[in-house]
Amino acid sequence: MTKLLVTGGYGFIGTHLIIKLLKETEFKIISIDCESYASQKENIKEFIKKNPQYRRRTTFIKKDISNLKAVDKLFQKYKFEGVINVAAESHVDNSITGPAPFVSSNIVGTFNLLECSRKYDIGRYVQVSTDEVYGQLQSFEEEFFTENHKLEPSSVYSASKAAADLLVESYYKTFKLNASITRCCNNYGPYQHKEKFLPKIILNALVNYRIPVYGKGENTREWIYVEDHCDAIMEVFRRGKAGEVYNIGSGVFYKNIDLAKMVLDMLERKEDLIEFVEDRKAHDFIYAINSNKINNELKWIPKTDFKTGLDLTINWYKELAKI
Repeated sequence: MTKLLVTGGYGFIGTHLIIKLLKETEFKIISIDCESYASQKENIKEFIKKNPQYRRRTTFIKKDISNLKAVDKLFQKYKFEGVINVAAESHVDNSITGPAPFVSSNIVGTFNLLECSRKYDIGRYVQVSTDEVYGQLQSFEEEFFTENHKLEPSSVYSASKAAADLLVESYYKTFKLNASITRCCNNYGPYQHKEKFLPKIILNALVNYRIPVYGKGENTREWIYVEDHCDAIMEVFRRGKAGEVYNIGSGVFYKNIDLAKMVLDMLERKEDLIEFVEDRKAHDFIYAINSNKINNELKWIPKTDFKTGLDLTINWYKELAKI
């Protein structure tokens, strides 16, 4: 039975990935999480409680990937055959007010995982990254970002993820580590932390609180349902080529203001709940990635229609809020 390390297992994407791995593989999952403010262990714990057949295949450990000694001991003990690094400080606003944790987790933490993967001869490593490393497009007339585009991050968050990506590439080139990188567009779905854009819209609207939207709400993002993202990660882990980067996109784009209005309409709330606030520093205008590589080489395409996924997401948060 393959032993797989999944970092950030109490986070949004990590939780969904572990559930999918348990359902669709026979891997034994060892998950570590530093249990920060954004960790939500109750989600995966509740899933395991309802599905006790998976308990023997899961181990959850409180561990900070920025602590090299602790990570080394973990690798020595469990003898992993694969690593998927999902752990990251990811909230851009927080990288503006307090950048240090982003450097510690996203850069130092990735280095520690890579160094231990090299030292203990790990057979497969996947780094889960972001489309934000490419920077911004000014308009949809520009070419969408491919895996070969120059990295031009704007925030401390995206810069820390870009630095981690370069470390992964260096470990492939220098040490021949069997490593691949995924870069995904904006995720949405159940379990996402309330500080993120869509959960904040939904939860605020449910109780008729003001919904803050940066600037004029014209910033545009590409959206993918989190389970589709996890499908893509698993395909890259199974069949992706060493040293390669894979963009994971959906082709579904919405301006922030239009998405806010859509959610309000679905919840039968008035648009006057929207409150425009001072724009975020270095706020990228458009993210848009070209996913032809993963579509063609790994035959992966997203399965979830946006409106269907959004409905599932809203219903989950309504249940969470008991409304």
